[in-house]
Amino acid sequence: MIKVGLLGCGTVGSGVVELLKNNAEIISRRTGDIIELKKVLDKDLDKCRALGIDEAKITGDFEDILQDDEIDIVVELIGGIEPALTMITRAMQQGKHIVTANKDLIAEKGKELFDMAKANQVDFYFEASVAGGIPIIYPLKQSLAGNQIKEVIGILNGTTNYILSKMSEEGRPFEEILAEAQELGYAEADPTSDVEGLDAGRKIAILSSIAFNSRVTFDDVYIEGISKITPSDIEYARDLGYVIKLLAVAKQGDDGSIQARVHPAFLPKKHPLAAVNGVYNAVFITGDAVGEIMHYGRGAGKLPTASSVVGDIIDIGRNIVHHISGRISCTCYEDKKILDVSQLRAQFYIRMTVKDRPGVLAGIAGVFGSNNVSLATVFQTTHGGGMAELILITHEVEEQDLNDSLAVLRGMHIVGNIDNVIRLEGTNRDL
Repeated sequence: MIKVGLLGCGTVGSGVVELLKNNAEIISRRTGDIIELKKVLDKDLDKCRALGIDEAKITGDFEDILQDDEIDIVVELIGGIEPALTMITRAMQQGKHIVTANKDLIAEKGKELFDMAKANQVDFYFEASVAGGIPIIYPLKQSLAGNQIKEVIGILNGTTNYILSKMSEEGRPFEEILAEAQELGYAEADPTSDVEGLDAGRKIAILSSIAFNSRVTFDDVYIEGISKITPSDIEYARDLGYVIKLLAVAKQGDDGSIQARVHPAFLPKKHPLAAVNGVYNAVFITGDAVGEIMHYGRGAGKLPTASSVVGDIIDIGRNIVHHISGRISCTCYEDKKILDVSQLRAQFYIRMTVKDRPGVLAGIAGVFGSNNVSLATVFQTTHGGGMAELILITHEVEEQDLNDSLAVLRGMHIVGNIDNVIRLEGTNRDL
């Protein structure tokens, strides 16, 4: 019998309890042994009792799990850095295998934890830390291990995807849709981590590290959120043949350098990710052998995330049955250069308010031209009050050249405001 200690019986923890109970027979057959929930830890003991857990299995003291020699696997679902880091570290030192869904911890302390797992000869699994119920870490580490991965592009946050989808469908502003998402429980009371791209940033740091075999931390990821996106931007995108998505992008250049970024992007309507709407997530991968593939599904929620957690428990259980551990250790065995966003090349959408008079467009085009920025599309709409709205799409340019151009334009009396600047993504595919 394989025994599990569960840290946290909140949303995901309750899903794990439910799956282990409802699917006990099939789980034991697939593992090769019975898996039993031995102890459950939470500060709120009543929350655990409400799940129907036997009173003898509920504890508020981590030592009850740590010092229980019968517990083989510790499942950490507390979240955050501390006390999760200390608990996982101490559990590994006691020879216990670890399953976690903690993206913050993996993105910031991954190397430390992998080294600790190796030193103590225990397994450390974290499928649920990225994209909830969508299998993506296991495929990158195993099924796609024969490939050189060229890029990983994902819609990794359901809250922002829901907001942008609703804005696109209904033409309502960001603030209004966000408030609605909070009422429906799709967004937190403090939505900063979601809408400012921090959540997706942690997830793409994890995926980048695995895909390119080189450590990428959260601090290495360039991040922009969606709070500046307006119905006008979405309408212009539609007219030009695009949709706007918050994308997490990781790419490896021919020289081995890595780029990792999160930002809103104009995505061609024919791109597979363009059809991913609502709270759904998807990860689009390009490998040299497999070509293009996409993993799609629910990226969060009680049972989808619990599905990944229980999958990890089963895999570790199989290892225990066959007396092995460390089959898949840390894959970050290289040290590749991570590019600054200013070094990247992309196409850009620019929306600006300018004075509505002859010669303005020529003056603006001159500034771009003198900074090596070539314009692919330009159109103007009357704004009223002697002002006009100018919409520009550039050819592929170096980001630093674009920033230099915009710095000059902001100081010109003919320019009222640079209203928004959004990258284009996926335009190089054969659509």
